[in-house]
Amino acid sequence: MAPLLTRVVIPRFSLLTRAMSSAGYLINEPKYAFLKELGLQENNKGVYNGKWFGNGEVVTSMCPANKRPIAQVQQGTVADLDECIRASQEAWQMWADMPAPQRGEIVRQIGEALRQKLEPLGQLVALEMGKIKPEGIGEVQEYVDICDFAVGLSRSVGGSVLPSERPGHALMENWNPLGIVGVITAFNFPVAVYGWNSAVAMVCGDTLIWKGAPSTPLVSVATTRIVASVLEKNNLPGAVSSLCCGGADVGSAIAKDERIPLVSFTGSTKVGKAVALMVQERFGKHLLELGGNNAIIVDSDADPEMVVRAALFACVGTAGQRCTTTRRLIVHEALYDTIVEGLVKAYRSFMPRVGDPLDEGVLYGPMHSQQGIDGYLATLEEVKQLGGKIEFGGKVMDREGHYVEPTIVTGLPHDSPVVHRETFAPIVYILRCPSVDQGIKWNNEVKQGLSSSLFTQNLANVFKWLGPKGSDCGIINVNIPTNGAEIGGAFGGEKHTGGGRESGSDAWKQYMRRSTCTINYTKELPLAQGIKFE
Repeated sequence: MAPLLTRVVIPRFSLLTRAMSSAGYLINEPKYAFLKELGLQENNKGVYNGKWFGNGEVVTSMCPANKRPIAQVQQGTVADLDECIRASQEAWQMWADMPAPQRGEIVRQIGEALRQKLEPLGQLVALEMGKIKPEGIGEVQEYVDICDFAVGLSRSVGGSVLPSERPGHALMENWNPLGIVGVITAFNFPVAVYGWNSAVAMVCGDTLIWKGAPSTPLVSVATTRIVASVLEKNNLPGAVSSLCCGGADVGSAIAKDERIPLVSFTGSTKVGKAVALMVQERFGKHLLELGGNNAIIVDSDADPEMVVRAALFACVGTAGQRCTTTRRLIVHEALYDTIVEGLVKAYRSFMPRVGDPLDEGVLYGPMHSQQGIDGYLATLEEVKQLGGKIEFGGKVMDREGHYVEPTIVTGLPHDSPVVHRETFAPIVYILRCPSVDQGIKWNNEVKQGLSSSLFTQNLANVFKWLGPKGSDCGIINVNIPTNGAEIGGAFGGEKHTGGGRESGSDAWKQYMRRSTCTINYTKELPLAQGIKFE
């Protein structure tokens, strides 16, 4: 199991290299002054549990837009992780005793601290991950929003009082914190996913240990600095929200450690399965947010202009590196030619907006790594071998950085192996479909079940789509794209997407343990179900 995790969790990114000469680091250039606003330096420690330290490998984070070094981070080791766990256990003793509304007040202050650093932290996301600046800032805003949600939750989370069949008895459900929550996040949302987990888990009374993606360590350090500043200001132990940057050894140790009751993992289905087995082997709990092979179904009465506008963002936003990116466009045959023509035209008009993610007006940035480009090229070679037609794109762009052309593919059957396999790149397959009923079957035939959308004006088809024989995904939309979920609803998917739920609604229940409590306030001892034992 461990070799698999090593191979997949820590790929040999060109974005991540060993320590190098300090000459040319972006952090020392005026354009990137926002890095120092976040408390970052040329050399940073990547472990925090109330103090900053780190005894692991020194790595250099690279900018995917220009392949230049940003700054260095010294990662943690398994021994450093153990120190974080012990500190987190100690911090939990105090944190769990705080009334939930008081914990909510701390989370409110974290939200305010994030607001103060909204733009510089969003710029760092754009610089290190590669998404455009508005998306980077929007991701930080998502953490702010979930803090607001969690503050309200801190005064409303609770169990149920149920009717007892026995006289003089009270029957209720009670919820208590789990303890330590281990959070392992992916490169594509290096702030928001931790925010979903941490804000809710903190008001529930849990402490956290975070291992961010190895290729976005600066985001992890900067975000933790903001959270730590609030804890320190309130004379609370920093280990309430610990950080341990590191490689696969740290990730495996989190998954295997019995002191961590819940492990939240975001990443590929392949690695998520490995993590889940490690956690399950020790009877721990896991929360999985894995892959998605998301589809938009276009009914015959859909508005073609609206479909094209929605599909453009759904397919090319974040350079196709969202777990909710639209991978399949299942179009009714009556609109097929119109949609293909309209989307190709939209892609062509969109290309002048490619550029540096930090520049104003740019809508499309780089892939995060060379690994992503390799996957893009391998998939398109398979498309050609299977007889698919590339309607637009299909090439690596001749410019500085990890840029590829957003790509539209037609001519493949709905059940082609390459269509059924998620490629984490801006490639969409447009499929000709005879009916909505057939489209629903095609939507559901892939192994993942994250996000889906139907464009239609037919009310009967809307409710069919939402019903028991409709989409089998965790996110089911109508007349909006597959991506861009709000924080108020629970986020997650079914089947090989993992079944986990984060963010809003009642996702908080995954961070707590439930007890059914019966209280007898009489002198009698009646048994349930009318049993007599006399």
